[in-house]
Amino acid sequence: MLNIVLHEPEMPANTGNIGRTCVAAGARLHLIGPLGFQINEKQLKRAGLDYWDKLDVTIYDDFSDFLQKNPGAKLYMATTKSKQKYTDVSYERDAYIMFGKESAGIPEEILLDYKETAVRIPMYPEIRSLNLANSVAIVLYEALRQHDFEGLETKGQLHRYEW
Repeated sequence: MLNIVLHEPEMPANTGNIGRTCVAAGARLHLIGPLGFQINEKQLKRAGLDYWDKLDVTIYDDFSDFLQKNPGAKLYMATTKSKQKYTDVSYERDAYIMFGKESAGIPEEILLDYKETAVRIPMYPEIRSLNLANSVAIVLYEALRQHDFEGLETKGQLHRYEW
């Protein structure tokens, strides 16, 4: 199972959207504190709709707590500072893909230890970054694509008509 890790997320609506995406993708969500909101905030639940209770989520005090409780985790760091694209790596089925807080990203002190597994989403140089929830969806679904969307519904059907 893939793992999405949010380092000090600040906006409950983004985290709620990401939680909903994780449920749809069969991924776990890991939240590293301090969080910029209360886990029971209305915005968080509203963005996650009625999926939040189906989410496999774990909250950690800080990055050290996360590392201690997930020894040997294969971490990929999603950052605008990386030289390699998110499509340049092969994600393990149990990979941990970490994203930083909305205002600052992942601290450079952490990135230095993950130079080989840091990835970026290409964008025009004038743009500082993408929305966090969008970034998570882009990278998560690339990792899922690499494993042929294993376990996910891949064939849609119309409700009133047939294709």
